[in-house]
Amino acid sequence: MRKELSPSSALFPMPVILIATYNEDGSVDVMNAAWGCAFDTKQVYLNLSPSHKTVKNILRTGAFTISLGEARYVKESDYVGMVSANNTKDKFERTGLKAEKSNLVDAPILVDFGVCMECSLFESNDDFGIIGEVKRLSVDEKYIDANGKVDISKLEIIAFDPFNHGYYVVKEKVGQAFCDGRKIMK
Repeated sequence: MRKELSPSSALFPMPVILIATYNEDGSVDVMNAAWGCAFDTKQVYLNLSPSHKTVKNILRTGAFTISLGEARYVKESDYVGMVSANNTKDKFERTGLKAEKSNLVDAPILVDFGVCMECSLFESNDDFGIIGEVKRLSVDEKYIDANGKVDISKLEIIAFDPFNHGYYVVKEKVGQAFCDGRKIMK
């Protein structure tokens, strides 16, 4: 038997993404957003309210970076999603995280995290949010396997659970995409 719940777009896993920009004074701003996804092969979509300081920064600079949340920084990742840079000017400094300037886009790279997408603003709209074009994807070498691929199990990427508001580690591989289904095709 199935239990009916209130309608919701509760998809799981929802990636925990950290969006980094520069404020007007050059300081780093970071926010946590679970409402982001791939839009095209080299584009990302962020469903963000225009009231966010991060959105204002993206519209002003035309750039942002995205880092994937990791288990070792769950406290810091959660914090930057709870506190607004509109009200807390030293929000990033309070996390103890480090950033360096991208030499490709006008946005900071969060060096503590293993994956970073450097993006330029492609399109924005108050009704649908931000579309960014990924200009560069970089991964810390310690997360690259012998075949030159990203080893997700080493990264310990976290996902947001919209049902219970928890964070979960995405770690164990259970199948091979575009391969396992062939067993049914025979």
